[in-house]
Amino acid sequence: MTNRDITNWTLADDAMVANALRRGATRRDIFRLLLAGGVGLAAGGTILARATSALAETPVRGGHMRAAGWSSSTSDTLDPAKASLSTDYVRCCALYNRLTFLDEAGKVQMELAEAIESDDAKVWTVKLKSGVTFHDGKTLSADDVAFSLRRHLDKAVGSKVNSIAKQMVGIKATGPLTVQVTLQAANADLPTILAMHHFMIVADGTTDFSAGNGTGAFKLESFEPGVKSNMLRYENYFKPGGAHLDSFEYFAIPDETARVNALLSGDIHLAASIKPQSMRLVESQSGVDLVKSTSGNYTDLNMRLDMSPGDKAGFIEGVKCLLNRELIKKSIMRGLAEVANDQPIPPMNAYHNAELAPRAYDPEKARSLFKKAGLLGQAIPVVASEAASASVEMATVLQQAGSEIGMKFEIQREPSDGYWSNYWLKAPVHFGNINPRPTPDILFSLLYDSTAPWNESHYKSSKFDSMLAEARGELDFAKRKAIYDEMQVMVSNEAGTAIPVFLSNVDAKTTRLHGLKPNPLGGQMGYAMAEYVWLDA
Repeated sequence: MTNRDITNWTLADDAMVANALRRGATRRDIFRLLLAGGVGLAAGGTILARATSALAETPVRGGHMRAAGWSSSTSDTLDPAKASLSTDYVRCCALYNRLTFLDEAGKVQMELAEAIESDDAKVWTVKLKSGVTFHDGKTLSADDVAFSLRRHLDKAVGSKVNSIAKQMVGIKATGPLTVQVTLQAANADLPTILAMHHFMIVADGTTDFSAGNGTGAFKLESFEPGVKSNMLRYENYFKPGGAHLDSFEYFAIPDETARVNALLSGDIHLAASIKPQSMRLVESQSGVDLVKSTSGNYTDLNMRLDMSPGDKAGFIEGVKCLLNRELIKKSIMRGLAEVANDQPIPPMNAYHNAELAPRAYDPEKARSLFKKAGLLGQAIPVVASEAASASVEMATVLQQAGSEIGMKFEIQREPSDGYWSNYWLKAPVHFGNINPRPTPDILFSLLYDSTAPWNESHYKSSKFDSMLAEARGELDFAKRKAIYDEMQVMVSNEAGTAIPVFLSNVDAKTTRLHGLKPNPLGGQMGYAMAEYVWLDA
């Protein structure tokens, strides 16, 4: 029998090796099989490696995944309109669906919608997929979509995207599976906006969200806010094949060391958002690996313009000059970051203003500004927490730089539990952490519009508000970008938010977990991982 080489090895032969591996065949067993088929050792090694790799990327059905995020609260919610933490997003992505979603490349794909169309970007027609059912057996209809979108306009609901949704001045079902959405002004971004986590579709008339009744890939088994949730695969899911996992459990371990140790000990399959300082430990261990992505996440230092010391002329500019961005990137983030210019549009976004240079580290200029503000030598509390990624380390860098020029920054370190409800948006000087958003309109509407729900520094500018509305209706890319470029300059120079770097997100996982890919909406596959990942058998 003559030896066969790779050139005449067939797909059927590949399948034979893969099936043998799937049944538990050892490396020695495979080589015996190949030798019996006339394959030489050299070719056999290549074929085995190829089959092993292909097998790893073939989804396996079954298994229970345990994953840990970094933040949670007793105010955790299953109401997608009110979601604000990553833990909320993960649960909502598993339980519900959106009309659209963003793929790995940031392109809009249809989910519950069959199509979203408009001739003028002002009046949109949403055509829904048929045969989609909620977990309680109810069939998805246009009334469910109209109700879900209208909820964001009701102030009593407390939707986190009310300021974005307000542009929808008309929402009505025009057929069993057709909805018409009329905007106040043209906005070509509507299909992208509808891919945000908050715009999940819920059943018409829902007021109690404790059951998590959605159309998503998983049904809720149990949920304890601030503690954990358990979910089971929904067998009537409308997407072919459905979820791969039988079930998954999700909870938060705020302490990063404990989160990483839980992964290394095998207690969890994924530890979300680990710091660069922990990467070496993870990379030195067998059976675990890392998934890295840079999609626009950032930790910012917020100085409220309506409170002291942020209301003192020169203070905010002084802080921005005292933040050593290169040091933060290299020492704190170990290179896993992109230097930022105090505005929220990241370099990978087509609308990023590359001409707006980041502020140089200039302690002497900062000292002069603090002195003119009458603050030099005064103690300034800076609230930080593990809840806001790398904020404690950034605060330390600022504190050390301040000590060299006679400026006293006192780090007020707060626990993760309760940080977002007690300190974020409230303390005079504090850190925040913003998850990626796909468009400038979303970022500016959520964070810098005068009525924005998350206006971290209480920035108010009627000029900025009018430019935001103008850009929203401008369909010419070049003209639209020119508006957004100027708005980025305004935020960088006028708002009380210092954004030193854009963070690269790193999720650590067991090598048994497959299918996790980067996504423009953030880590953990844009928080939608549960539907797409699988575990080795």
